[in-house]
Amino acid sequence: MIEIERKFLVTSQQFKTEAIRKTRIKQGFLNTDKARTVRVRLKGEIGFITVKGASTDDGLSRFEWENEISKTDAEALLKLCETGIIDKIRYDIEVGNHLFEVDEFFGDNTGLIVAEVELSHPTEIFKKPNWLGKEVTGITKYYNSELSKNPFKNWNS
Repeated sequence: MIEIERKFLVTSQQFKTEAIRKTRIKQGFLNTDKARTVRVRLKGEIGFITVKGASTDDGLSRFEWENEISKTDAEALLKLCETGIIDKIRYDIEVGNHLFEVDEFFGDNTGLIVAEVELSHPTEIFKKPNWLGKEVTGITKYYNSELSKNPFKNWNS
C-alpha cells in the first residue's frame, strides 16, 4: 500500500493523440492535513475513497489506501468536502512498460497539465515521452489537495 510516483509538467498537447483512454474526474477532500489526506473521487461512473499518508522527504512515496464506493455515495460525500472541488480529464498513455496518467485541469486550475508515472521502486528507470517537461515530484503545490486550496489561477497573482 505504498505508492511510488514521479510527477512532471507537460510541454505539449501531443499526449492526447497517444492516449488509450480518457476519463472525467471530479474529486474533493474531506481532510487535507499533510499527515493524512482523505479524498473522494468520482471517476466516470465509479466512486472511490482514498486515504494518503505523508510523503517521504523526497516526495517519491507515501502510504495510499483506496476503496471503490458507489457513484451515489461519492456524489453525497463530494457535497461534504472542503471548498475547492478538482475537475479534470485524465488521459492514460502507455510508454514502454509504464502507464503515464496525464491530468488536464479545468475550473480554477485551467491551464495546468501534470503527468504522473507510478514505479515499483524509487530508482526504477522509465522511458520519458517527448511531451514530458520539468519534474515537480515533491513540490507540494502540485498535489491535488493543495490545488483545491490554492488553485493554479492564483499562482501568478
